[in-house]
Formats: sequence, C-alpha cells, structure tokens
Amino acid sequence: MARHPTAPEAGRQDGFDPARKFVRVRTLRPDRFIEFDFAIGEPEIFVEMILHADAFDDFCAINKVRFLTDDAPDHQDAGAWRLSERSGRQFK
Repeated sequence: MARHPTAPEAGRQDGFDPARKFVRVRTLRPDRFIEFDFAIGEPEIFVEMILHADAFDDFCAINKVRFLTDDAPDHQDAGAWRLSERSGRQFK
C-alpha cells in the first residue's frame, strides 16, 4: 500500500521538524523587554512572547533558534492578526 503524506508533509520535502525553532523580534522596548514571535517547526505558526533582554538571550541560546527577519513573508499577508493588536493595548 502506498504511503500518503500527512498534511504537514504534503508538498514539502522536509516535513514538520520540531527541532527547528524560530524567533522574529517585534519590539525592543526601552525597559529592556523584548516582544517577539516564537515558532517550533513552522515559522508561520507562532506564539507571541515577551522576555527581559537577559532572559531572551538565554531563551534563544537554549532553544538554538533561527532568527527571522522582516523580509520574510509576513503573517499579515494571510489575513492573520496579533493578540497584542486586537487587545486594545500593548504588553505592559
């Protein structure tokens, strides 16, 4: 019987890899907190996070993240939205 690719593998050669971790920095705040997106396996599916700069450096080193830049495809193109934009206030 032929094996059919699962949804994450369909159309992709590499498939979903939970070892790949991504960070996209959104805001460097004056109080030394960093607002960023963190993704595992797929950069398009992420959580919004905030950490102090010292903790952020440790977090990135421990997770061996790949930094994404703003020239990467933006999630806004897909009609997505950010919790921080919809809540009526930024993280404080």
